[in-house]
Amino acid sequence: MASSEDACSTQLIDGDGGFNVSGLENFIKGVNLRECGLSYAVVSIMGPQSSGKSTLLNHLFGTNFREMDAFKGRSQTTKGIWLARCAGIEPCTLVMDLEGTDGRERGEDDTAFEKQSALFALAISDIVLINMWCHDIGREQAANKPLLKTVFQVMMRLFSPRKTTLMFVIRDKTRTPLENLEPVLREDIQKIWDSVPKPQAHIETPLSEFFNVQVVALSSYEEKEEQFKEQVASLRQRFNHSVAPGGLAGDRRGVIPASGFSFSAQEIWKVIKENKDLDLPAHKVMVATVRCEEIANEKYSGFAKNETWCVLEEAVQSGPVSGFGKKLSSILETSLSGYDEEVLYFDEGVRSAKRQQLEEKLLQLVQPAFQTMLGHIRSGTLDKFKDEFDKALSGGEGFSSAACHCSKSYMALFDEECADVVIEQANWDTSKVRDKLQRDIDAHIASVRAAKLAELNASFESKLNESLSGPVEALLDGANSETWPAIRKLLRRETESAISGLSDALSGFDMEEETKEKMLTSVENYAKGLVEAKAREEAGRVLMRMKDRFTSLFSHDSDSMPRVWTGNEDIRAITKMARSASLKLLSVMAVIRLDDETTDTIENTLSLALVESTSSAAANKNIIKHDPLASSTWEQVPSSKTLITPVQCKSLWRQFKSETEYSVTQAISAQEANKRSNNWLPPPWAMVALVVLGFNEFMTLLRNPLYLGFIFVGYLLIKALWVQLDISGEFRNGALPGLISLSTKLLPTVMNLLKKLAEEGQIPTPNNNDPPRNPVAASKNYANGVSTSEMSSSASSEVTSSGNGTKYSSATKEE
Repeated sequence: MASSEDACSTQLIDGDGGFNVSGLENFIKGVNLRECGLSYAVVSIMGPQSSGKSTLLNHLFGTNFREMDAFKGRSQTTKGIWLARCAGIEPCTLVMDLEGTDGRERGEDDTAFEKQSALFALAISDIVLINMWCHDIGREQAANKPLLKTVFQVMMRLFSPRKTTLMFVIRDKTRTPLENLEPVLREDIQKIWDSVPKPQAHIETPLSEFFNVQVVALSSYEEKEEQFKEQVASLRQRFNHSVAPGGLAGDRRGVIPASGFSFSAQEIWKVIKENKDLDLPAHKVMVATVRCEEIANEKYSGFAKNETWCVLEEAVQSGPVSGFGKKLSSILETSLSGYDEEVLYFDEGVRSAKRQQLEEKLLQLVQPAFQTMLGHIRSGTLDKFKDEFDKALSGGEGFSSAACHCSKSYMALFDEECADVVIEQANWDTSKVRDKLQRDIDAHIASVRAAKLAELNASFESKLNESLSGPVEALLDGANSETWPAIRKLLRRETESAISGLSDALSGFDMEEETKEKMLTSVENYAKGLVEAKAREEAGRVLMRMKDRFTSLFSHDSDSMPRVWTGNEDIRAITKMARSASLKLLSVMAVIRLDDETTDTIENTLSLALVESTSSAAANKNIIKHDPLASSTWEQVPSSKTLITPVQCKSLWRQFKSETEYSVTQAISAQEANKRSNNWLPPPWAMVALVVLGFNEFMTLLRNPLYLGFIFVGYLLIKALWVQLDISGEFRNGALPGLISLSTKLLPTVMNLLKKLAEEGQIPTPNNNDPPRNPVAASKNYANGVSTSEMSSSASSEVTSSGNGTKYSSATKEE
């Protein structure tokens, strides 16, 4: 027996038909069978019990199968099926030692297990050794006949022939030459083949289609041991490279790859035990399916746990990864290549289908990372586009030019970066992401375009607002016949300037003419609307404007100096002039006149209805005329251009007259008061009466000059009180209010006056040689004929005035 570890035998199937799964798996790992692919062979041996099968195998292949001890009698040695590896033979060759047939130990069960083991051996073996005695050749009832019948009968259950090599080993060869024994043996074999029932599909199939028959002869091991060993050594050489073309198993078919041998053997034995027909091609596909799926699952799990892939997947979540496509393609290729290597010898259709499934599963696993990577590229490209686009616009490049240039540039950049992400094994379409990027870029361009256009529009509207609002307000404030022509001229000039500037600015946007015209028209309408809005705003303040204009003209002369109503002014004419100017303002503000061809009779209508109608009504009180202002519209003026309706004009004029009537009344009163203050001398007849009637009193005064002094002092006191109390001013508002006011002020004023006179009397009198304190004032008073006593009185009045909080200037004015 060989001492090599490879020669250790393992019981594959025990005597009760139990399959040793764990033992087979350990055996396969021990001999590294999975790495052999198709480069391995399986040899089995059949023959009667105690025919020297194990001995032959041990000498032929260097195995260590248990051999019968002839000194203990002839009995069953091998139970079930044993498996070992042939030592020193290439390629890897497995040999199975089957339990002998026709043994007394099994009894009636012999036939059943014999057929099962024979079918199992034929299903998985490439070479089957038929161990037979030489003296049985030519005998009709020899022991080899049942064995051959068994082999041929079970072979019929293999619907697709595997082209098994049947090597008949003739033991204990006699002197009869092999050349004479072989024809007889082949003839017996052919007879047995012809007599065995066959399926309909194989009735005419020759023996050579199923078997490659070989015949060898060996001398007796017991009688001619040395010669036996030499013949066995020679036969051993024939098993080297047995699966190569021309070798013993060179014609074999439907070989199961070494990695599927264990599963295949288990399934075949299971089918045989269940007494089912064994279809080897279907079995081959089944084995390939199971093994390829197992290998595919292993590769998938290995890929999922691959460190490079895990790092790559994690890195992609936080941002783009350089060389993503190449790295991932390399990992996928490694997994798929490993699969291809392990399934190389399985059924091509099955392995291709399972490879495709594995590839689909792997691609499904990496697709989220791929999509994430595309998302990073898309968002990154979009951000870069936005920055570059903004820079181009800030640099003064035209909008359309910048948009076109940047869009093409960054779409090309996206394509380049996508090429770096593409996975070789996948034919994924990136057009959807590309289209999304294009839509995002287009949306950003549209957004910036809309913002820029809105900004341009707002800029020119702001300029129009600045250039029109103030001037229009000023023109309407000074409303006259040239107001609306001036506004139209201003509007036309500013609008043309804005449209020209906006048109130049829009030239870089590559807009359609229709859209451009709409924008220009919008700006033009905005300018017009701005003027109209300002006109409506000013129309809402027309009453205040009218009153201001009336007050300005009525209270100021042509030199813009305040009027002093001295009694020589024609208040009626001034009032009419001021009201006419206010009416002019009302007529100007009544409607909007922005069209050059606008003509209306509003001013004449207002003049006739509001000014001239008053005098005509006074002259013709009994004549009822049609009122032209009893309407809500003006003739030849659309309602959209109307600011103040005729009815509103009439109401405003009535309110205007009411609120300005007080100013006129005050002017008339001031003029009459001025006239009264200038006429202080009595009439001539009164003077003559005073002279005639007061002659005696006058003579009395001349005879007593002291009376004259008292009268003069009394006059000064009364004059001072008159000035300090402003008696004429107090009585302007009526007699009763004047008396009440004077009654409250009389006593305090008298007391203050006496107090000041007492203080003045205590001041030392200056010498005549001293210069006057205020020569200018003295000369002025002298020139005006005012005596020293009058100056003293005036000073007293000033002091008293300051005590009462009344200004001296007002007293002087009343004088």
